[in-house]
Amino acid sequence: MNPWRGLKNLPREMWILAAATLVNRVGTMALPFLVLYLTRTMHVSPARAALALTVYGAAALVTVPIAGRLTDKIGPLAVIKASLFLSGVALLIFPLAHSFGTILAVTFVFAILNESVRPPSLALVSELVAPAQRKSAFALSRLAVNLGMSVGPAIGGILAVWSFRLLFVVDGSTSILAAIVLLLAWPAGPRMGSREPQWDDAGELGRQIEAEGPGLLAPAHPAADLRAFRNRRMLYFLMAMIPAQLVFFQITSTLPLFLVQNLRLPESFYGTVFTLNTLLIIALEIPLNTATAHWSHRRTLALGAFLYAIGYGAFALVRGPAEVLASVVVWTFGEMILIPGSSAYAAEIAPSGRRGEYMGLYTMSFSIAFSLGPWMGAEVLQRWGGQALWGAAFVSGCISALLMSRIGGKTGGATQKVGAA
Repeated sequence: MNPWRGLKNLPREMWILAAATLVNRVGTMALPFLVLYLTRTMHVSPARAALALTVYGAAALVTVPIAGRLTDKIGPLAVIKASLFLSGVALLIFPLAHSFGTILAVTFVFAILNESVRPPSLALVSELVAPAQRKSAFALSRLAVNLGMSVGPAIGGILAVWSFRLLFVVDGSTSILAAIVLLLAWPAGPRMGSREPQWDDAGELGRQIEAEGPGLLAPAHPAADLRAFRNRRMLYFLMAMIPAQLVFFQITSTLPLFLVQNLRLPESFYGTVFTLNTLLIIALEIPLNTATAHWSHRRTLALGAFLYAIGYGAFALVRGPAEVLASVVVWTFGEMILIPGSSAYAAEIAPSGRRGEYMGLYTMSFSIAFSLGPWMGAEVLQRWGGQALWGAAFVSGCISALLMSRIGGKTGGATQKVGAA
């Protein structure tokens, strides 16, 4: 049986979106090298350079819910194309900023434009495919992201040898090129998902509530105009996600410190962790999500969060490189299960016409975790050491898994059968 069969029936538009995402992500190099650019080229102190990332994070936190609402107003494709093109222009302007204040201002504008791509992209994937295909579709989107991210920073490191300013030119150019791909390749007329409606959001949501019974996890009522901030099912889901997200973002903050300072491993080994994580995602995420497409959301989300708990919690016991890499494999499987599954679940409980709003709120939860997780982890590592940090990560992941085990909702496959009956 072909493990990639989940991609077979995806619509042409889904492949075009993935291609544009790949083009954009291949050029991702400005943000990863921003601190180095500021310290080495602009001669800014490390503390002030880090402030630019704080400004970026703050702008992202404010932007994603607004981008989600805008998506519902004018359509996801329009928001994606405008965001890609304008963020590319902002990157081309970046090297022209010479004062630190101007750099912070351009960073803020770039963050608004760059992060505005996320909610409409998630909403568009949700609209293009039937519920049974959503896990595979989101996995394809993540494959494009990871393929690009495996190339972009590496190219950026080579370009930085000649000039850090080249990074902004290449990154901006690929963003504009991605917008052009969507502009020229996107077929005219209604989207495939619109031509063959297989999914009645409000009706299916009502059937789920009726089947599961009233309670904490059910929204007030299944009206199609239910706002994300009023949907108890959505709010509970995000509350369950955040503990696992806090654990996940230790990869960019405390994990490198732990590997180098506590385990005395070379800095290059941290790059090996990223390589292993990316290779596993590229090779296995789509087949894995194809194989688990029939799983219930409860099973998918709880297992993904629990694998986070085991994988990161195991760092408290590791002593050498082989044990570290084994732990990375475990939590990478958690990532491959939880992220596409959570995107699919958020899409499923979003009423038609409000997917941008729901995906904006879903993306916002990642921004909150990104803002809090690294700081919280660093505090625990500094005060109580590595074992306390990874023990707390295990507990946090288990809390998320426990909360996810109470998630309701049918699988995409079951839902499709209802719609086709």
